[in-house]
Amino acid sequence: MKLGRVASWFLVAFGLWSLIIWPRFMKAIWQDHRSWDGGPTSFFLIHAVLVAVSVSAGIAIGVIGWRSVRALRRMDG
Repeated sequence: MKLGRVASWFLVAFGLWSLIIWPRFMKAIWQDHRSWDGGPTSFFLIHAVLVAVSVSAGIAIGVIGWRSVRALRRMDG
């Protein structure tokens, strides 16, 4: 499957967006009073899993996009 230039850069941007937004979200969850009650609560654990999966997916998507951008550059050059 070939991706176009716009789609490739979109995937790279999405990966970067995920790396910027989700850790900030996790910081807010960490500081939320519902996250701790003598230890981590279900609220915290569910959101921690959500952040971990989202960051992992964002990295994977960004890598796919970056590899596609590099492949397109090799084809042009």
